Amino acid sequence: MQPASDSRTLPLLFQPYRLRGVTLKNRIVVSPMGTYSSEDGRLTPFQFAHYQRMAMGGAGLVILEQTFVTRAGRVSNGDPGLWADSQIEPMARLVSEMKRYGAKTAIQISHGGRKGGQQRAHEGNGPIGERDLAAGDEQLFPMGASAVPLSEGWQMPVEMSEAQIEGVIEAFAAGARRALLAGFDMLEVHMAHGYLLQSFLSPLANRRTDRWGGSLENRMRLPLAVVARLRATMPSSMPLLARLSVTDWIEGGWTEDDSVVLARKLREAGIDLIDCSSGGNMRAGATNSNLARGPGYQVELADRLRREAGIPTAAVGMIRTPQYAERILQAGQADLVCIGRQILFNPFWAHHAAWQMGVERDFSSWPEPYGWWLDKWAKALAANGEDPLGPERRG
Repeated sequence: MQPASDSRTLPLLFQPYRLRGVTLKNRIVVSPMGTYSSEDGRLTPFQFAHYQRMAMGGAGLVILEQTFVTRAGRVSNGDPGLWADSQIEPMARLVSEMKRYGAKTAIQISHGGRKGGQQRAHEGNGPIGERDLAAGDEQLFPMGASAVPLSEGWQMPVEMSEAQIEGVIEAFAAGARRALLAGFDMLEVHMAHGYLLQSFLSPLANRRTDRWGGSLENRMRLPLAVVARLRATMPSSMPLLARLSVTDWIEGGWTEDDSVVLARKLREAGIDLIDCSSGGNMRAGATNSNLARGPGYQVELADRLRREAGIPTAAVGMIRTPQYAERILQAGQADLVCIGRQILFNPFWAHHAAWQMGVERDFSSWPEPYGWWLDKWAKALAANGEDPLGPERRG
């Protein structure tokens, strides 16, 4: 990268950002997005190619997709896992390759809860059947805070016992230890989108009357216990993030007000930044009637938690252009910006953004085998008064 002469003139999007002992080279984060391409929880060649491409693209942080801490807690047979030591070595190889391109790495650890036992998303997302199970595999029985299915047509989850809850807390810690051995720079704990931890938070899914349900304090108990266990497992210099559904968007569900309370507790427990998403829970006969998707539709959620809970946040959701991402940062609505589908469409989104915003004026920060060719091409275009990212001129 050929930076501006004075770092104060750099757009915020391309200024470094520090969390504990880790400094990101810019504020662009590749969102965790499921590929459903693992085999027996192990990474496959497609995932190696996919994530190396993400790391080449110039983002400061790449978060690997939802990765499950127990075999029975995975959502589909295509999900990656950290429930076995045999899964460490492929992860370590991938992390090593990604870091060659200057990206920091995180992994999102999770338990599927009542969303478990489903088909791979691109195969219909229906309940898994015998024909979908590998030889020797067990049926995936979803479990949750209560015996409340996600919605009509979904499997009935088993209400978790006290022993199962304690086992899940330990499973998160064991998954974190494996992530440390694989060399990740950060962890993100998934407490969003109706998966296990979020199902304990939401009254839509949690009907318990013991210490894990009922009051807001009780419904927060499991996510906070997991965070405490993770923080005790991780080095003090290692950042811990949380992805949170700030609201269910359904009357009677989890609310923004609840999230402000939880965010304050998460900050005290050692969470360094909240990745602010929403939705994912359902209720039979209910729709997300309060949800209107559009550009930046979740930015206000990140803004509110940042202001009212005093915790750094990341904004996510239909943020397509670098100019809009920069406005979010300049307005103080979030500290980082997560880009998802737009980076699937264009893995080099961050490099292109740097070029458009005048941060890069050569290809020295691109992978060297690309940069060498692109530099020759750009010089040839410049001789004709053309910009590599500008509209094509035809004579």
